Amino acid sequence: MQTHQTILPGRSQLTRLMKIWRSGGWPSHDATDIDLLAAGWVSLVDHEAGQQTLRLTDSGVQLLAQARHRNQRALSTHDRLGERMAKELVAGGRIVWRELSLRAALAASAEAIAPPCADLLCSEAPPPAIKAGWRIARPDLFSVRNTSVEAYLQPVVHEIKASRADLLSDLRHAAKRESYQWLCCECYYVFPAGIAEVQEIPDSFGVWVLHGEIEDGRLELLRPARHQSCTLPFAVWLALAKAAPLRFELDDVQAHLGAP
Repeated sequence: MQTHQTILPGRSQLTRLMKIWRSGGWPSHDATDIDLLAAGWVSLVDHEAGQQTLRLTDSGVQLLAQARHRNQRALSTHDRLGERMAKELVAGGRIVWRELSLRAALAASAEAIAPPCADLLCSEAPPPAIKAGWRIARPDLFSVRNTSVEAYLQPVVHEIKASRADLLSDLRHAAKRESYQWLCCECYYVFPAGIAEVQEIPDSFGVWVLHGEIEDGRLELLRPARHQSCTLPFAVWLALAKAAPLRFELDDVQAHLGAP
């Protein structure tokens, strides 16, 4: 009777398992392959031509499924809403990055622009004036159209807000909002219905709201963002080249497209 060594799966083992699942299973003949074989998560398959490939066993498939469910449960409301919005963007033909660090230029202003919900912030100290210079912006979602024509890229920023406190904190910082807008043609706030009214959001920002549960609720565009021309500077191109865009399973994207 064959026995398998008890091995706790790490990130490298789970990543390799998914790679084998998605590919033809060509072995790498490295230490990770040895771990997978020893644990019984994959098996070697001999072919008539003499080559060998790796195939996931039932326990390997179960391991991947359990890891996927753990990751889904571990996601916060903010992360889950961000993932839902990202899937919508990918389904719409856009390339999406999450939580990039991008340098944005700020123009000096005498005072910060107060958001329309300033009456809600009256107990707070007034926001500081914006100083000219550079700022590191970290938009929740940054996306471009999937096109080879630079003029058609239409970079867009989506800021995800899971709570009213998080939204109001963002609206108090005019420099943060300006850095988002410098990076894109359109900028949107995305939050669950009931967190804020449209008129509380600065006019130049678009608004998406989610009705119902994050996984199967309905996303509604309450107000389109004010469009402005934007040419991506070289520093942003370099950051995009270094970062990997989000990728989702084909079934998830097809579900958002309404495909059978």
